[in-house]
Amino acid sequence: MTSLKHPEQNADGTAKAPSKKAASPRKRSPGRRPTAEVADLRATLLDAALTCFVRKGIAASSLRDIATEASVTPALVHYYFGDKAQLQQAVVAERLLPVVAQMRAPVVDAGEGDVAGLVAGFVRGIGGVVAQHPWLPTLWVREILCEGGALRDMMISQVGPMLPKMMAGRFAAAQQAGQLNPDLDPRLLMVSLIGLTMFPMASAPIWRQLFGADDIDFNDLRRHTLVLLDRGLELDHAK
Repeated sequence: MTSLKHPEQNADGTAKAPSKKAASPRKRSPGRRPTAEVADLRATLLDAALTCFVRKGIAASSLRDIATEASVTPALVHYYFGDKAQLQQAVVAERLLPVVAQMRAPVVDAGEGDVAGLVAGFVRGIGGVVAQHPWLPTLWVREILCEGGALRDMMISQVGPMLPKMMAGRFAAAQQAGQLNPDLDPRLLMVSLIGLTMFPMASAPIWRQLFGADDIDFNDLRRHTLVLLDRGLELDHAK
């Protein structure tokens, strides 16, 4: 004979309602981070990589060095960027090229045929960028100028068209219009501009100590450079 199970009863003899299990809170997947946290950590790793590249050079900086700088494990750096080559590409795309774009803006603003404005825009632009990003001259000398520098190809293929080639083209157009000394080579003029701006900034610790020139700031250097170029370019005045 089959026995029947009776529902549990309350004290008054009525049937108790079936009990419901409390829903357990939904847990986040292990290792998964909120979007904002991911963005912050990624930015921290890029900054750490840039710091190592400037301090030791790209070739001498390992993923372990970068992880130590960021106070994380090498596995985490690998998780976000794969390998060092991909990390280097990210630093170029997200740290270096935006800085070049900042330098380009004042140059683009100069009117056509305004050689003085073009030169002044470049000198102001590069000085403003270096004031915000003092690592730039060191990285430029180490990784672009020096033989075997890891960023030389990037300079030729990506930065070159953005700024130096564009400026050389505008100098050539101004020269054809009779607004620039005909004895100058527009390409070498661009080389001279870089030499008169980036080199003094990169070598500032040396010449300041050599000449006891701690009193010379960027504004003094900018004025000196523009006056020097004004005489050589046969412009009416320096700005």
